[in-house]
This record gives sequence, structure tokens and C-alpha cells, in this order.
Amino acid sequence: MTPAFSLTANVVDVFARSIQPAIVSVEGGRIASIAPIAEAEADSALPYVLPGFVDAHVHVESSLLVPTEFARLAVTHGTVATVSDPHEIGNVLGVAGVEFMLENAAHSPFKFCFGAPSCVPATPFETAGAEITAQDIAKLFENPKIGYLAEMMNWPGVLHRDSDVMQKIAIAQAAGRPVDGHAPGLRADDAAHYASAGISTDHECFTAAEALDKLAVGMKVLIREGSAARNFDALIELLPEHYAHLMFCSDDKHPDTLVLGHINQLVQRAVALGNDVFHVLRVACVNPVKHYNLPVGLLGEGDPADFIVVKNLRDFEVQQTYLNGVLVAENGKSLLPAAPVAVVNNFHAQPVTAADFQLPAPASAQPTARVIECFDGQLITARVDLPARIENGLVVSNVADDVLKLAVINRYQPGVAPALAFIRGFGLQHGALASSVGHDSHNITAVGCDDESLARAVNLVIEAKGGLAAVGADGREILVPLPVAGLMSDQPGPAVAEAYAAVDALAKQLGSPLGAPFMTLSFMALLVIPSLKLSDKGLFDGQQFTFVDAVE
Repeated sequence: MTPAFSLTANVVDVFARSIQPAIVSVEGGRIASIAPIAEAEADSALPYVLPGFVDAHVHVESSLLVPTEFARLAVTHGTVATVSDPHEIGNVLGVAGVEFMLENAAHSPFKFCFGAPSCVPATPFETAGAEITAQDIAKLFENPKIGYLAEMMNWPGVLHRDSDVMQKIAIAQAAGRPVDGHAPGLRADDAAHYASAGISTDHECFTAAEALDKLAVGMKVLIREGSAARNFDALIELLPEHYAHLMFCSDDKHPDTLVLGHINQLVQRAVALGNDVFHVLRVACVNPVKHYNLPVGLLGEGDPADFIVVKNLRDFEVQQTYLNGVLVAENGKSLLPAAPVAVVNNFHAQPVTAADFQLPAPASAQPTARVIECFDGQLITARVDLPARIENGLVVSNVADDVLKLAVINRYQPGVAPALAFIRGFGLQHGALASSVGHDSHNITAVGCDDESLARAVNLVIEAKGGLAAVGADGREILVPLPVAGLMSDQPGPAVAEAYAAVDALAKQLGSPLGAPFMTLSFMALLVIPSLKLSDKGLFDGQQFTFVDAVE
């Protein structure tokens, strides 16, 4: 039985736009009463109590942590709930992967709202480990813990009213669940046509103009600030006028940054820019709860006692986090216990050799490489056509010009030759990086300066049946094992954060200027975001939706 208690604080009522010293009484996990006290009798040093923060769109798997460990870190920053799309593990294990997330999350009081993945596999142009059909989605919706249809990444299918896509949307609507969107760059009439299919949100806007187009047709826009994709600065100007239709999200958050902060950081930044604090809290706390019908309290009498205590409304330093009336974090320390972690996986790749990464030069006199150009803080890429560097009849990396070899290796079917291309922006001067986290099908993605380093980094991942690896030409090697589906660790969050920080540091010592090299690498196989990406089947033009030659 949850003990009854009371606390005295400045109560922030987001709906009434008021701050009132009061005694908040909690009984049976719910707020029994909020009794105002005279300001003359209040302590001037009283802390502030407000609704907990909600991450409106996140892939828990990208934290490299299972849900219970994600929760243990998130509550220290005042996060009480997430809207979580499990399509990463869905692409590896199908419905069984979604069920794993539900089972693990059940060991935590944290309020996870999981979606039914809508696009597994994300496209027919890559090899995934499983498929989630419309019938599977209908079955998932029989579980009340599945709260929405997760991001509909097949925006061309929506625009063309593909029958399978529309069937999935119809199933969600019949079940009374909202449908999440994913439509990077869609504007004007296309945005309107996309929304008219029943799509309710989008988290992929990278310009304010794009966001305004989507807001104009009734979509909710999520301001994303994750480890790789960071759109806060581009979109925050929309908040004063459009706060009722905005939410905050991280999308993908690596453990080293999750240790430091979460949605609380976006709230602090937004208020520091001069935004109305009640508008900001509407975005951070209220809008996700209302849109997704989350079972999260909003600091009203009778609500579940899900709230946070902060020192002030400037820094939003979280002193306490409560879930259902239970103190789950205090002064930066998580009070949630660890939970047992089952290890599930789908990994069949066999060791590779340096020769597997050789790319014979075409017969043309002056071969040209279609080079992927990646950008720090963005998921979109550009295409750059550059002269190919040829040595001994092979196309090789040009380290001096930051043109490195990129490879994707099928992890589900042994013996399949790597798909190869070239990329600019990683900046490695020697060595290689490899990862079994490769959105969305999660084959092995690797980037390197030479074939020997590529093979070694990939083999470290294969030997562990999943992980992140960095290899230096001087023999330095670091591996972060990810035994759970090749996506997540079975270790405590702080330990994973420390291990990730070490492999990230080595990647930067190898020369990468990227803020999160492994996060960026993981998106180089994400075909649904233009313009040029690499799957295990080859180099893919995301604007033409067709394969193209890496070198010709």
C-alpha cells in the first residue's frame, strides 16, 4: 500500500496559469487534495511542484538500455513517461520484440506507452529480421498497453494510398489509437494529403517553414533534440504562437547524454529564451498526455500522483520525482531497483575478411563515386559526386579528402557479401567504427579508412553478436557488447553510459568531428530519410526511391 504523505510547495497549475503556495496531500497513489496557504504564511524558499515531463517520441532501444534501465536514468531528470516506438527491436524480432519491451517495462512504475510498429521492415529495399503485418498490429491493439500506431515512415505509401498502409491506419483508427507520422521534408499539398490520411503528428521537421505547413493541416509537431538529430534551435521560435500543438521529444538518446539530462534540458532552454513558462510546460507535460491519452497525472485532485519537485522555474533542477505517489528519484539519484534482464537475439552473421570489403574499379577511364555526405546533428544526407580513388584496380578510401568506405553487412543471413559505398563527414584519420545498431533493419553498419580496420571492427561486433566497436590502426580496440537483440545491453545504465563514453571518445580520437559518431553511423542505413543511404542490398537514392551504383 502506498503510504500517505503531504508536502508544502509552490504548486504550478499549468491549466489555470497560476502558482500558489499549497499543501499537496497524497493518499493511495493519488492526489487527495491541494490546499492553498496564504502567501504571507509561505516560506520564501519553497520549492515548486509541477507535472512530470513526458518524452513524446523515443526509441528506448537507442539508449542502448532495456526499458527498466532507461527509466532508472530518466526519472532523475523528472521524466515520468515516454511515448515509445519499439520498431527497432521489432525489426529484429517482430512481435516477440515488442512483447519483450512490454515484459521488461512491467517491472518498472515508469509510464511507458508503447506503439505498434507500422513499418517492419521499413522498406522492401533492405533485409530485416522480421515482419509485422496488419494482422499483427490488430492483435497488438488488443493489449491496452499498446497506445498508438507508431511512426508511419512509408510516407510515399501514404501519399499514394497504398492498400497495406491504409489498412494499418484504419486498424488503428478503429481501435481508437492515434497514428504517428514520419515525413521529413514534406510540404504544402503533400503535407496536407499525408495528414488527411489520419496522420496526427510529425517529429521530422528540420525547418520552421516545414513545421508550419504541417501545423496548418492539423498535425502536432514534435520538437526533437536527440543525440544525433537536433532541431530545437530551428523550431523553438514556433512555441509562443503554437504551444498548444507542440511537444518535446528526443527520438534517439544515447546513454551518455541521458545520464546528463532529458526533457528537463529542453524546458530550461526554452524558458531561458524568454518563452512563457506555462506555455513551455504545456508542451513538455500536458500535450503528450492529452494527445496519447496517457495514464499520467497532471497535478489535479484525484490524479495519479505523478509529479516532480524543482528548486526553481529557471534551472528546473529536479529535486524529487514521484510516480503514483512513490518517490522514485531524489537529488539526481534513482531510487528505482534494477530488474532482471532476459537476453533475446537474432544474429547469424559470420566473420569477415579484409578481402570482403574490396571494391573493384569499373572499366570507365575516370570513375566517379556517388558519395554520401552526412551532417552533424541531422539525419538527412546529401549526394556529392567525386572522382574515385583507384589503387591496384580497387576503389579505396581517400582519407585526406574525408572520403571513407561505408559498409552494411546482413546480420540475419550468413555469408552475404557486404554492400559498399563511400561517405564524407566522419573525418576518421585511421581505423574504423562498426555497429549492430543500424536503423531501421539493424544490420551491421561500418565506416573505415582501410579494409583491414573495417574487417576487425565488424568482427568484434559479430563475435559479441551485437555491439559498438572502434578500432585504431595502432591496435587500440573498444567494444560495447549489446547482447539484447544486438541493440541493448543487459548491464546497469551508468555502466553502459561509461562504456559508451569510452568508445565514443576513441571514435573522436580517430579523428571524427561528429558530436555522436555512432548515432550518426546508425542512421546511414535509414533509407526513408533522403537523400542517399546504404542498405545491405546496396546504395539507395531516397528521393528517387531506387538503387544506384556507388561508383561508375
